Amino acid sequence: MPAVALAVLVFILGLAFGSFANVVIWRLPKGESLSSPPSRCPACETPIRWFDNIPVVSWLVLRGRCRACGVAISARYPIVELLSGLLWLLAWGVFGLTWKLPVAIALYYLLLVLSAIDLDTFRLPNTLVALMAAVGFTAAVASQLGLVDAAPLIGGDLWGWPLASAVLGALAGSGLAWGIAAAYSAARGAQGLGMGDVKLLAAMGPFVGLYTVMVLFLGSILGTVGALAFSRPGADGLKRKIPFGPALAVACVLVTVLGEPVWAWYLGIVMP
Repeated sequence: MPAVALAVLVFILGLAFGSFANVVIWRLPKGESLSSPPSRCPACETPIRWFDNIPVVSWLVLRGRCRACGVAISARYPIVELLSGLLWLLAWGVFGLTWKLPVAIALYYLLLVLSAIDLDTFRLPNTLVALMAAVGFTAAVASQLGLVDAAPLIGGDLWGWPLASAVLGALAGSGLAWGIAAAYSAARGAQGLGMGDVKLLAAMGPFVGLYTVMVLFLGSILGTVGALAFSRPGADGLKRKIPFGPALAVACVLVTVLGEPVWAWYLGIVMP
């Protein structure tokens, strides 16, 4: 198959899975089944027919409204679908037809779902974080056994031990985050970083190895920028609560793409 056609196929698959991502984002926090009932309008509960459920296209054709009752449908639905397609395409562009491609797709996809849920609920469901960790460690074990070269996605393995890279990455990122959270709590008497974020960093370990430290550093910068952008000043300063999971997710994606050249650039400055 020509490269362009394959890229288009990957993008379309990403859009389709983005549609399912919306189901997970809406139903999982509520404890509802992901398979039944079929997709319905949340206002009138009319089942959505297949031609009204085409990712992005149907929302545009219907002008963001339910065909049956005319109630507005959130723009988040096509945005999630489009982001899913673009993330799948990004994974294809970075990793090509290698064993790392499905691993990167799984990572990006789960990060997208977790980010949306965190924005809605300020929670990172343990089931999804555990699924991410399971995918990453499975890839690391398969790579350790020499079956495939699937993990870590960047940085290479440690002394020929992909599983060691996975474990140390999980411990480094989550351990540093836990230490920062404990220090903040002791100094300020308030929680500054949730345990869900610590677990998320641990789940990233098998995918990026010791680059989890860079994820935490970059995520902190992005989180600070987000807090300043969306908080409102008041008598007690900037008090609006901002979820940290999306910042870590964006940072993780960026690190898988740019982490190695950025680290090489930094070393070139401090160790010319």
